[in-house]
Amino acid sequence: MKKFLFGFLGLGLLLAGCQKSEPDTPQAGSSAVPKIENASINDGASDVALDIGQIDVVFNMPVVLSDASKVSMNGLSLSVSVTNKLLRIGFGDLEKDKEYVLVVDAGAVSSKADGTPCDRATLSFATPKTPAGPGSGTTPDPDPDAPVYNPGEPGDYSPSLVTENPLPNAERVYEYMLSIYGSRTLSGAMAKVNWNLDEVNWVQKWTGKYPAMATFDYIHLPYSNSGSWIDYGDITPAKAWFDKGGIVSASWHWNVPVRNGSTEYTFNTNTTFKPSNVLKDGTWEKEVADADLKKMAGYLKQLQDEGIPVVWRPLHEAAGNIYTQWHSGAWFWWGSEGAKAYRDLWRYMFDFFKAEGLRNLIWVWTTQTSSEADVDYAFYPGDEYVDIVGKDIYNIWGASDIASIFNVVAHMAPNKMVTLSENGNVADMSAQWNAGAKWLYFMPWYDYDNDFSSGYAHAHASISWWNSTFADPSVVDLSELPFDLYE
Repeated sequence: MKKFLFGFLGLGLLLAGCQKSEPDTPQAGSSAVPKIENASINDGASDVALDIGQIDVVFNMPVVLSDASKVSMNGLSLSVSVTNKLLRIGFGDLEKDKEYVLVVDAGAVSSKADGTPCDRATLSFATPKTPAGPGSGTTPDPDPDAPVYNPGEPGDYSPSLVTENPLPNAERVYEYMLSIYGSRTLSGAMAKVNWNLDEVNWVQKWTGKYPAMATFDYIHLPYSNSGSWIDYGDITPAKAWFDKGGIVSASWHWNVPVRNGSTEYTFNTNTTFKPSNVLKDGTWEKEVADADLKKMAGYLKQLQDEGIPVVWRPLHEAAGNIYTQWHSGAWFWWGSEGAKAYRDLWRYMFDFFKAEGLRNLIWVWTTQTSSEADVDYAFYPGDEYVDIVGKDIYNIWGASDIASIFNVVAHMAPNKMVTLSENGNVADMSAQWNAGAKWLYFMPWYDYDNDFSSGYAHAHASISWWNSTFADPSVVDLSELPFDLYE
């Protein structure tokens, strides 16, 4: 299970199973008072699964449990524990059609450093009116135009990019990927935002090798401007990696206002922003989206002007837990209105970027499918809008289990190469490869607290994991990329 922890406020820290993080917007000064940054469900969430079993709350600093009796929820019997920054509250099955309020009262936990108690905080949510079952989730309406799930035998991969008249270097990267698919896998790493090469440099320091691919994230787009603390217009990090001969990839945690006119942003579902309204003239959502897409296109065009192709992965993990056993819905706003609104949004972005003259993108769509029981093919934008299909995996150590996931996804999209577009806490790539998970590339998530000290325990891919992975001859590092990959 990939469990996401969503924030109480704005642009918060995003975590997965073992601390996958998106950084908070920098704030001036600091406070000794422990502050809640995130919880495993949204404040105000509805249709929360009856068997969720626990809620995780993340603080902005290491804390200790001071008084478990100050943590309460509707009179339920709770198990309360603290590990570092994480407060975990366990409980039994919930009742259907009921409102719950989790209370973390003042002094329930205290700063580990100096004993300063936390302030009071509450989180409210509701359970479904009827028990969640297979095929339930939050897809709002029937979708007669949804793509029909028709798994086939992998092969006959799309020979060309979906972008018309693509940048020659983008064609060359894609052709190289086709040439190695099934025989070798590209190594990658996710940049420790903001906008740097810290992760790939960390890997090189402890293994002697660079990954073949560096992935960046345009998560801070609302704050990006020349002279501000973040400026994606300064393409130095991506250009430096390209100049090394490496492959550049990018994701986009697309932040939108939590409501019309707000200066508070989120990529979670705690917003009134409706993806379906992006396609409707006169809506505030369309105004916001068009401005963001215009700004993003400008940044991507700067890379294009330097001949840099981008393995582009937007609007990822859209189905969230809609189809999984938890049936707790989407966790990003772009999946909040279901499959049709999502497909329309993807195609709108595709066409917008086409009209802006972007020709350097290799489009990656991320599925949430792990088995035949949770197929999210209804969210697939279509073969003509996708070059590569990705799957994100966290907290699965069994190589055979991972290979099973690979095979389900590969058969779901038989004409597209399949990649491990995010990973953390998984079997090393040698074990995965030998079990049959022939990913096009893999990309461990970054460790936000990562430093270069000896023996640092990376949250998602340790030094030993990397050394074992690089020892496998199927894994391609930076030095093994073709010297003539680019013009």
